[in-house]
Amino acid sequence: MSTSAVSPHVTGGEYFSRKMWVGSILGPVLGVAFWFAPMTIAASAQHALAIVLFMAVLWITEPVDYGVTTLIGLFLFWALKVTKFEVAFSGFADSTPWFLFGAMLMGEAASRSGLARRIGYGVMRIIGTSYRRLLFSMITFVLILNFLVPSGLAQITIVGPIAVGIVAAFGLEAGSNIGRGMFVMITYCCGLFNKMMLAGGAAILTRGVVEKMTGKPILWSQYLIAFLPAIVLSVFGCWLCALWLYPPEKQDLPGGREYLARAASELGPWSSNEKKSLLWLVLAILFWSTDFLHGLNPAVIAIGGGIIVTLPRIGVLNTAQVRKINFLLIVFVGGALGMGEVLVKTKALDVLTHFMMSWIGPLMTGSTLAACALYWASFLYHFLLASEISMLSTLLPVAVKYATDHGFDPTAVAMICTYASAGKLFVYQSAVLMLGYAFGYFEAKDMFKVGLVLSIFEGVVLVLIVAIYWPMIGMVLKL
Repeated sequence: MSTSAVSPHVTGGEYFSRKMWVGSILGPVLGVAFWFAPMTIAASAQHALAIVLFMAVLWITEPVDYGVTTLIGLFLFWALKVTKFEVAFSGFADSTPWFLFGAMLMGEAASRSGLARRIGYGVMRIIGTSYRRLLFSMITFVLILNFLVPSGLAQITIVGPIAVGIVAAFGLEAGSNIGRGMFVMITYCCGLFNKMMLAGGAAILTRGVVEKMTGKPILWSQYLIAFLPAIVLSVFGCWLCALWLYPPEKQDLPGGREYLARAASELGPWSSNEKKSLLWLVLAILFWSTDFLHGLNPAVIAIGGGIIVTLPRIGVLNTAQVRKINFLLIVFVGGALGMGEVLVKTKALDVLTHFMMSWIGPLMTGSTLAACALYWASFLYHFLLASEISMLSTLLPVAVKYATDHGFDPTAVAMICTYASAGKLFVYQSAVLMLGYAFGYFEAKDMFKVGLVLSIFEGVVLVLIVAIYWPMIGMVLKL
């Protein structure tokens, strides 16, 4: 991505600097104030919540990376004797962060080998070269990338330059309807589909929280089957939304097939790394999709695949490339699980559950109404914690606890909360949206408009699958 491509929107340095300074001061002040405030709850619960409040402020204002904030919080739980070391850092003994690590390694292999881009051009050549078909193929490509590259940031990094080339081939500028429609939609989709399958940090964290709190694993195939109708409907919903809001200036790409053929030919013949990446990814997807038969933990498959792609001769990645993996995201996920365990052990989770669910409880009277209430409550909660993972790390323990105590399926409740985290109106709500926005092809108002339409659409889809489809596959929200 060139500097010129991102320059239109990278102008908020002073705002973010002030925001970071406010967070650096406000976080410790609020945490200390809560720690010493006169309350009727147990001291251990109060102190745990004080540290969580400190972490939440830092997550919102982002003076440091999310992973660093989480590590600071875990250290404070231990150093201030809120809990023992093995409780605070228990999340790293869980398979979830290592599941994510393995998936990230396989995604890195698909990206660096060129396999992901080759598949993208192949999909577009098959579907067609009119704008309608190219838009549909780009959305489909993002969906396919979720099986190959489990990171929304990596996905937009792969898809973005392709979209830049397509808009340029139409002979249009960044502010055109084609440019805005295509970019805002692929950006949104890079943060949408990975909530409907075990393919990204948010969904993998959900699996870990549910398994840790209930002892019941979530199969890769189970998660995919549960949201399969939503995935299919979302592909068409996103496509129609973009065509409706951004009618194209031109219907056809001049010399479209020649353009795609030329772009694909620039990749050259299939390399050995592409072939190896494809082989290991296909095998991993095959094992994940049949886990209901062999019973292998999805984390075992992900970690095994991640190890294989780093080995000499049969692998793809070298040591330098492995070191470029975002290890702080793994720290974040492991730390979020540890934080949840601290909340449970100190009884702080009971306090949070009572506070956060007291106003939504009266709406939790049946599967359909409960699904609607959970979706929109999670959607609104996302405004407070910009990162979807930080949002889920504080929301999921509360939601799972409430579900367990009130006769709801905790797995279904957690999956709904995760699904709702895909709904966004503002660019600040996700690093994926920020990166897509940085290309300079759409404005904040475009994200608001698309996000509003698709959030309502996804909410309707959720109610339909919970009421009609889930009972057909043996899932019931209200037990």
